[in-house]
Amino acid sequence: MIPVSAFAGKTVALFGLGGSGRATAEALIAGGAVLTAFDDNPSTVEAAARAAIPTGDLHRLDWTRVDALVLAPGVPLTHPKPHWSVDLARAAGVEIIGDIELFARERASRAPAAPFVAITGTNGKSTTTALIAHCLTHAGRDTQLGGNIGVAILTLEPPRADRFYVVECSSYQIDLAPGLRPSVGLLLNLSPDHLDRHGTMENYAAIKARLVGQSDTAVVGVDDPHCRAIADTLEAEGRALVRISKETPLADGVWYDGSAVIRSAGGETRARYALQGIGSLRGRHNGQNAAAAVAALSACGLSDAEIAMGLRTFPGLAHRMEEVARLGSVLFVNDSKATNADAAAPALAAFDRIHWIAGGLPKAGGIEPLAPLFAHVAKAYLIGEAAPLFAATLGDRVPYEIAGTLDVAVSRAARDAAASGAPEVVLLSPACASFDQFRNFEVRGAAFREAVERIPEIQLLRKG
Repeated sequence: MIPVSAFAGKTVALFGLGGSGRATAEALIAGGAVLTAFDDNPSTVEAAARAAIPTGDLHRLDWTRVDALVLAPGVPLTHPKPHWSVDLARAAGVEIIGDIELFARERASRAPAAPFVAITGTNGKSTTTALIAHCLTHAGRDTQLGGNIGVAILTLEPPRADRFYVVECSSYQIDLAPGLRPSVGLLLNLSPDHLDRHGTMENYAAIKARLVGQSDTAVVGVDDPHCRAIADTLEAEGRALVRISKETPLADGVWYDGSAVIRSAGGETRARYALQGIGSLRGRHNGQNAAAAVAALSACGLSDAEIAMGLRTFPGLAHRMEEVARLGSVLFVNDSKATNADAAAPALAAFDRIHWIAGGLPKAGGIEPLAPLFAHVAKAYLIGEAAPLFAATLGDRVPYEIAGTLDVAVSRAARDAAASGAPEVVLLSPACASFDQFRNFEVRGAAFREAVERIPEIQLLRKG
């Protein structure tokens, strides 16, 4: 835990007592803050009180005595309208911050030289964050991994000069962290997302831009117009900038050529990192993730050899194009995190002969956006509520059957893929939410692994 000493003896209101909120409350208490915590869910408040967290209705708080409101990132700050706790804080002139800001202040006071790599973007954040942390750890650096990736940042070890922090940041977290100031800040890409919480694409992009704008070294993907504009602005301001691309060769920057990541300067290749044969970094989208990691790791002082070895040994993230098993020439891939068509596209593009398990609770637009990739699908096995809709979309373009449930789909896909005798892939990439049959995408992915494990003579590559 990182005790939050910045608010020792000060009065702090906290709203949001989910996982990260509870961790934040405990860190504030450990640092000596006078805390009152609350949530709109009474059972959550009761659970926190039983855990010795001071709770109380923030409606009844004397806000003239409050030094800060610490807001959980899932609570609306601006759109569609500010949460009532935000209105109360603003009316009293109380600053509103989040757990990432608390970490930033502790780092600034305890160990301002502690290397801090912060990663944001619409897609690829978690993989890039995990990849950077893996490479640092593999190279022998004391590395702490947290943030939006699922580890509350204040549960990490306290800052010290030789300890590296690799932190995934959502737009919500950036919005609550005015003093972020990473050593290396990464902005991977931007596409419309969370506009219900930010109002417009321009607001969303401006929030993401804050992270790299406050960084000692900014790493920015330049494959979309919003990020290109942000990179150009940073360059015009004279900021230290590394451009990355998965599509375009860069005379100065780090880019992916379809098989390797190239680090260039002055139009010359300075280093080349081959990605061929690294299953966890398959696909052009992972080329961008690897390029971002290379840029960040170089800025952190790792050698080319250390970076190359880290890339080669990266196991990947569960449920994100996770290679789980083989049966002869058939590879089984868990991409349960693909909860819409855009998220499923990278996996469909990455393989040539796919036995595709798709379906669940359908999202707007269905799978029609994936039509250009249907040629990669040998056969589809449709599950869940979306099965009839997806069947109508596939029509006579792709052979399919309605399997209904995931275990049936795995069994039939494995049978058909093995029968060809050629290299084939059984791919769970549902392009749907999980909630018709599973609690979340993690449970769905675990069910896929379990079904695969029951196949006779299966060779497991990664145990869930």
